[in-house]
Amino acid sequence: MSATASSASRAAEILSRPVALNGLTVPNRIVMAPMTRMFSPGGVPGEDVRSYYARRAAAGVGLIVTEGTYVGHDSAGQSDRVPRFHGEEQLAGWAKVAEAVHAAGGTIVPQLWHIGMVRKQGDPPYADAPAVGPSGIRVDGTERAGKAMSKGDLDDVIGAFAEAAADAERIGFDGVELHGAHGYLLDQFLWAGTNRRTDAYGGDPVARTKFAAEIVAAVRETVSPDFPVIFRYSQWKQEAYDARLAEDPEELEAILTPLAAAGVDAFHASTRRYWLPEFEGSDLNLAGWTKKLTGRPTITVGSVSLDGDFIRAFAGEGAPVRGIDNLLDRLERDEFDMVAVGRALLQDPEWAAKVLGDRFEELKPYDAAALKTLN
Repeated sequence: MSATASSASRAAEILSRPVALNGLTVPNRIVMAPMTRMFSPGGVPGEDVRSYYARRAAAGVGLIVTEGTYVGHDSAGQSDRVPRFHGEEQLAGWAKVAEAVHAAGGTIVPQLWHIGMVRKQGDPPYADAPAVGPSGIRVDGTERAGKAMSKGDLDDVIGAFAEAAADAERIGFDGVELHGAHGYLLDQFLWAGTNRRTDAYGGDPVARTKFAAEIVAAVRETVSPDFPVIFRYSQWKQEAYDARLAEDPEELEAILTPLAAAGVDAFHASTRRYWLPEFEGSDLNLAGWTKKLTGRPTITVGSVSLDGDFIRAFAGEGAPVRGIDNLLDRLERDEFDMVAVGRALLQDPEWAAKVLGDRFEELKPYDAAALKTLN
């Protein structure tokens, strides 16, 4: 047997193992990472969106995490082409997406999203809604038109996340993912750079976790006990790639412990390159540390099967195929439980089938032109 065939057979063996997330059994370890696509006019996912996700489930993706979907709060979004997870027509569209993914053999969770201070007043879908955040400060440190959230604002957003989660269970989804990463609203509370509050929602790392933990607890109370709640977080932000929530494992544990206690079933630890260690003195990446510190299942992500620079790839310079032996080694060591694939799966809907079927030589390098279609 050739080295390539051996590696491919090993990939099929390791990645094909089922995994439990609370009451959900995912058929394998492959996750489709959430990626904003903006193909849902009026916030309604249509037939093209339905087929886009179903194709990947049919090709062997075990768990689909949808693109970010706006919760029912007027300040949640900034585009009328990004799907919403509220409204009769929007939810009817999402119900058909879930049905199609199930028919193709996959499982699916929506990513519930509020962008916070990333929004500019005047942005659709609700032009008069202000940008809101913990302190009215953007990730880049500027204070443009927006507002620091009142207790009433916090309660409204908590209710919007809880309602969206209840709707997800009602219309047939298998769980939910809460978007707490990349400098959006929940992350703006978690990060000292944007959270300068002096009330119970600001201060030390534990206090800064309070808002996100209250959202998790409200979601947990609204859905069935065995309905999985996933929390996605990151150190880096869209406008601050070197930003860090935690400088060491002790700080990270202080942030993650309240979230786990509130009811997070699994963490999705977003990094730009999964193979890089998170802290000095250990080879563990962010997902590895998260599992070690919380005991919860974790999902790793970051340039899986792609090589090259993260930003240049999105700018159109592409990223060649990278081997996954290192990824398989880490899965075998139980460093993390699942692996989310983003750009490689965006480029090639058959990525999972090719990896699970010993067809590595057919994998395609990423081309940013894939962003322009729902391939």
